[in-house]
Amino acid sequence: MNKALFQFYRLLVPKPVRTCLLKRSLRKKIISLLSSTPDNQGDDEKKELLDYLQTNEVRIFPYPFHDNYSADKIEVFFDDVKGMRYVLQDGKKLYFKKRWGVKRIQRAYSDLSREQDLKSPHRYLTESFDVGSSDVIADIGAAEGNFSLSVIERVKKIYLFEYDREWDEALRATFEPWKDKVEIINKYAADHNDESHVSLDDFYEQKKDLSFLKIDVDGAEETVLNGCRRIFASGKPFRIALCTYHKHDDERLFTVLLENNGFSVYPSKGYMINYYDKKLKSPWIRRGLIRAIR
Repeated sequence: MNKALFQFYRLLVPKPVRTCLLKRSLRKKIISLLSSTPDNQGDDEKKELLDYLQTNEVRIFPYPFHDNYSADKIEVFFDDVKGMRYVLQDGKKLYFKKRWGVKRIQRAYSDLSREQDLKSPHRYLTESFDVGSSDVIADIGAAEGNFSLSVIERVKKIYLFEYDREWDEALRATFEPWKDKVEIINKYAADHNDESHVSLDDFYEQKKDLSFLKIDVDGAEETVLNGCRRIFASGKPFRIALCTYHKHDDERLFTVLLENNGFSVYPSKGYMINYYDKKLKSPWIRRGLIRAIR
């Protein structure tokens, strides 16, 4: 479809209808590919995905656990003192942007919970890839802070990298009970330094205490990694949970980069279908993240 026709299509066809048509098309393409590729015959993960798509629509997480998270069942509370809404995560308050209403928070927290399901390809930690009492975490792309909140009582310190000032207010409310072990960095982690960016190389040079990187930055992962050259060259022990579903070649490129720097790299189990990516192409399925250990 050429650019002019595409613009006409966007004006004429409502977004929900366009999304539905896109998902139908992707479903047919993925089923056809997985069914016809000989290499997939002995691949249990791809067979599981194929079996799911035979009877279900395309979803970001194309697995049965998707249906375990209903937004309508999430209870949203209001803090009169802070003037902010929150949900309870393992008994701890997770605050959201002030301008967000109940429905938006319910949808958001439903998605966050689904992402970290035990069977999710987007889950950062596993039983064998975990954090401990001596760990200092850089949560890069903190947003709501749900990951850090889930481990706050088990680690030594957390640096929350989040440039969005609206999230800054919510994060300060969420981590107020642990403000002695949490520091919010209102900059983008990047490959250079200025008023709004900081490289992890320079940050680490100042702090000297990072041991775990969680990197989930909506497609800017490569930029973050480009700012880690001295960290990687140092040979010091590190663990990294790094999202790879945002772009087509991220899993391959990041795996090579990390292995060349002495890391053992393992992909998460299962696949994601990031149909929000306008550049999504065959095979249309991507690993959610890779976990690296050195």
